[in-house]
Amino acid sequence: MSYNNLLLQINDKTALITINRPDKLNALNHTTLVELKNVFEELKNNDEVYSVIITGSGEKAFVAGADIAELNKLNMIEGKKFAEFGQSVFNMIENFDKPVIAAVNGFALGGGCELALSCHFRIASENAKFGQPEVNLGIIPGYGGTQRLARLVGSGRAMEMILTGDMIDASEALKIGLVNKVFPLAELQSKVFEIAQKINSKGQQAIRLSVKAVKAVDKMNLNEGLDFEAVLFGLCCGTEDFKEGTSAFLEKRKPAFKNK
Repeated sequence: MSYNNLLLQINDKTALITINRPDKLNALNHTTLVELKNVFEELKNNDEVYSVIITGSGEKAFVAGADIAELNKLNMIEGKKFAEFGQSVFNMIENFDKPVIAAVNGFALGGGCELALSCHFRIASENAKFGQPEVNLGIIPGYGGTQRLARLVGSGRAMEMILTGDMIDASEALKIGLVNKVFPLAELQSKVFEIAQKINSKGQQAIRLSVKAVKAVDKMNLNEGLDFEAVLFGLCCGTEDFKEGTSAFLEKRKPAFKNK
């Protein structure tokens, strides 16, 4: 499948999705959201892909927000539908059963911050900036920002970012837990690929069930989550990966996962 606003590369079991609208600082328009939906549907059924990285083209922006020209035309009914469609795409990313890593290489503002939040974790370059500046346009975050940001960094931090519209830099994002690691821009992509390759080397059934279990935290209370974890743990114990992994440990060798 070909894409107008995305670049897709697959290398060593890792898919690299690049938002490619450099003249618009990779802003998300409707076409780009549709293509994101389509590419994740494509990758879901690709058994040769174990992990996914999302980044932006160029050195200035991951995604600098939504396309304001599209926003400007919305009425109330259209605005609700606009938000719901973006939410559905980001929900697909959040609930993707393969690990999705955001490689944030510059501005991640508005919809760009929300896209990063929908990924399973975030790695940033030193020049990255994060923000939810929607109040400057007379609107609120509409692609999940009010919900995911508060769950990730706490309601107080989320309130401050959303109500002031202020940006934070990569070091502040690391301090509050918005990102996991920060690297120089020139090293970002290679470092994120190293992390993806480490994930790819593990038993993939366990990786996908781990994603499912951790994502359940927001949907279940502790007892429900523990029950769910026990069910998934039991499923792991019935796999060839489990037999190979435990046998390799006992035999003091590197496991050779089949990942089928």
